[in-house]
Amino acid sequence: MTAETHPTPLKERWFEDFTVGHTVEFGDYRVTEAEIVDFARRWDPQPFHVDPLAARDSLYGGLIASGWMTASIAMRMMVDQYIPPHASMGSPGIDQLRWLAPVRPGDRLRLRITVLEARRSQSKPDRGLVNLRWEMLDQGGTTVMTLVGWGMYRCRPID
Repeated sequence: MTAETHPTPLKERWFEDFTVGHTVEFGDYRVTEAEIVDFARRWDPQPFHVDPLAARDSLYGGLIASGWMTASIAMRMMVDQYIPPHASMGSPGIDQLRWLAPVRPGDRLRLRITVLEARRSQSKPDRGLVNLRWEMLDQGGTTVMTLVGWGMYRCRPID
């Protein structure tokens, strides 16, 4: 089932609309050198993130984005294009985060999301937990980051 064949638009879903196995891709974000350096200066000031000359002599052979920046871009894509604001109740956490390949200036990123599990809360039946696998892909289809984590979503109101 794709986003086009899912009966409920992504941003209009409730817990009941998360179907195990459903996969969707979205986003097209171009990473710039200026934002790589700006983010890293504030949050992850390692030489291969903030200094193009030092980065050239690193094992990466050039400037790369902080993995935390890549995760932040993925989160923004999720909020803008996937997470239904009326149903989202936040997240109890993530189980796994991996940075698999460097993100470089000029890369274009997109996100693939797969629903791994969806279960209604036993103690609070007005909500459910959804386990998602995130895969951040670059323009060549290389997976640069994966994340597996949980979201809490409200159940559809009874009319």
